[in-house]
Amino acid sequence: MRGALAHAGVSLTTDALIALRHLALADHENPLVAALPGGFLTRKRGQGVEVADVREYVAGDDIRHLDRGTTARTGRLHIRQFQEERDRVTLLVADFRAPMFWGLQRAFLSVAAAEALALIGWHMVESGGRVGLLTISTDTSVIVPPRGKTRGMLDVIGGLVQAHSRSLNALQNGKDERWTLEQSLTGVERLTPTGSEIIIASGFDHQGDGFSDLLDRLDHRRNPRLVLLTESKTHEMPSGWYPIRLPDGQQRRVYLGKTAPDDVLIYQKVAAHMALVVNASDPVEETSRRISSAFAARYEP
Repeated sequence: MRGALAHAGVSLTTDALIALRHLALADHENPLVAALPGGFLTRKRGQGVEVADVREYVAGDDIRHLDRGTTARTGRLHIRQFQEERDRVTLLVADFRAPMFWGLQRAFLSVAAAEALALIGWHMVESGGRVGLLTISTDTSVIVPPRGKTRGMLDVIGGLVQAHSRSLNALQNGKDERWTLEQSLTGVERLTPTGSEIIIASGFDHQGDGFSDLLDRLDHRRNPRLVLLTESKTHEMPSGWYPIRLPDGQQRRVYLGKTAPDDVLIYQKVAAHMALVVNASDPVEETSRRISSAFAARYEP
């Protein structure tokens, strides 16, 4: 990409997303949970660490797992066997459809979405979880199966960069298929096991009539969480009417200006579900603090 398309706020680079790791780690060590009123609460699913069986002791077993009750009743040593710790799997979903490719100051919404997901992903792998990726766009979707550790996160970053570049090129060439979020996410539950999290970063344009029902269905066996990308700097522009072009090419005028409340939005409802608000104009350090407050404290190993 050349010229304006190569700008840091327009295109994605592997190095930039890898560099976010140090921000995620710094905020992971000291998450500012108090900075967020309320909470972005989630239900813990799965079996966790619990007793799976009690059996007779054999040489080499860890005596610390001795089951005193069974040993006393039978007169023979018995130990407890435990299920493995909950396998924390997170699927990161990046919306790279046409409405995400705009911004007023620092970055496109699509770039800010990738940054937010990268920060979340780094938190997850550093806490021992596995991360995967699904991108939705005007071009072919990219799917990265969940993997753990740094290798898994590097695969996700590679997928983000590849998908973003494809979408940017497709839009530049005039390709803009109208897929709703509902259509794009059909079957997403097949990409992750029961109990996993599905984190969707989007502006939530063109949701589709059944998007809320889709989230409700996912919520039965998985944990959908939403990150809403916004461009709040529209409220800091001089008040007045501004010309815009709609996705179908029609011209309209909208009134923008200093009409927003003084409070900075932290959560907002999307399709009857709470979404963490991320402002594309904010410095990435602010995004990292917000992500850490909402996510990191709930993923301590």
